[in-house]
Amino acid sequence: MNYTLVLSAALGALDDDTVKAASAFVGGSPHWLAPGTACEFRLSTTVEIEAVRKALAGRQVDANIVPSERRRKRLLIADMDSTIIGCECIDELAAFAGIKPQIAAVTERAMRGEVPFETSLRERVALLKGLPQQTLERVFTERVRLNDGAHILVQTMAAHGAATALVSGGFTFFTSRVAQAAGFATHQANELVIENNALAGTVREPILGRDAKRDALLNLAREHSIDLADTLAIGDGANDLAMITEAGLGIAYRAMPIVADAAHARIDHSDLTAALYLQGYRETDFVME
Repeated sequence: MNYTLVLSAALGALDDDTVKAASAFVGGSPHWLAPGTACEFRLSTTVEIEAVRKALAGRQVDANIVPSERRRKRLLIADMDSTIIGCECIDELAAFAGIKPQIAAVTERAMRGEVPFETSLRERVALLKGLPQQTLERVFTERVRLNDGAHILVQTMAAHGAATALVSGGFTFFTSRVAQAAGFATHQANELVIENNALAGTVREPILGRDAKRDALLNLAREHSIDLADTLAIGDGANDLAMITEAGLGIAYRAMPIVADAAHARIDHSDLTAALYLQGYRETDFVME
């Protein structure tokens, strides 16, 4: 099997010195995918990605090695909180309730895989009991923003025939709106129980957690007759591990160590368009609408 080394950085931040350092290490000349932002090297010999990253240590660049065949994926499944958007919605709800530090600490532990997700979600939602329903809209309007490159990632893959799905351990109130904003075809998440125009402190069972995310990947691939090798999953927390390791290309986006260590590729410095460069897309292929 042939492999390709992909370098990507923040927009316009991939400097000549970094590219030359990579070229000296792996040999060959770069093929530019986006001038000053992303390039790739076709590898003629076996190269360990950790050796490449060590050679580029201290530089604000993402280095990943991917198989050269079947790079463009036909299914994108993405986590929402801290992946497609820049916040954790439950933590922002907690901010309006005046208990953000308390809930955010549990969120952090769940993302690190230190506590079971389902248990932690029940505990956190219980603390939000009585929060006015209108707070959901306030959080979406005031706190939720797409991460850089999210819309381009989703729109570009969709325009090239890929199925797209937003699958979150968060809440349907937010996934429905974020999916529309980013351009996902479908979305799945947990449903908050509302009673008397306030949060009841519970979510409808069963809870969509780690195994359910993997099942969503498998079901969507089966529904669209897509081989798992042709799927891409991206996320940042332990709840995303099963779908990331099951997918043909599993990407850790600014992720917890437990996820970054297990993923096929990691994005720490670039925006979400790096997931397109990993598939061999060039900047000229991007859909910017």
